Amino acid sequence: MRLLSRLAAGMDRVSAFIGYACAVLFFACIALSAFEVVMRYIFDAPTQWTFETVMALCATGWVLTSGYVTQRKRHIAITMVELLVPAHVWKKMELVSLGVAIFALAALIYAAWEPAMMAMHGAERSGSSFNPLLPAYLKPTLVVGAALYLLQLLANVVHWFEDRAREQSDARGGHE
Repeated sequence: MRLLSRLAAGMDRVSAFIGYACAVLFFACIALSAFEVVMRYIFDAPTQWTFETVMALCATGWVLTSGYVTQRKRHIAITMVELLVPAHVWKKMELVSLGVAIFALAALIYAAWEPAMMAMHGAERSGSSFNPLLPAYLKPTLVVGAALYLLQLLANVVHWFEDRAREQSDARGGHE
């Protein structure tokens, strides 16, 4: 269990690092959007590349930070249910939700793997007037982000069992 705890703590650090690093992507989106507004409405010279670049940066940030959001337990949750059920039931519901999420992410990775590989090997393009290699970039990024998310979910399962063991130890008076 000690090895799993260390791996889970390591994944927490990876998720936190990626979460903070992706903040730069969102800042770049703000700067590029402001640039586009100036170019479009002040100079009457809109760009062809800004929209798709901002879209790619936002998508990258969103996909890669899912592990960070999960690690911080800041994802969307129905907190009303938590208030309605006893604490021990809620803890079990958390474990079930982690299991469902792990299954869903594994299915997503499985389903996205082949299209991601095809997009990279075929140099798939967006088809716009700018026509960047967005599909060739975003499809593999989705797989990487889903894998990071899956690893963080597995780390959260380890943390769930650690919390459970700590609660049981506290209930026995801290003696083992």
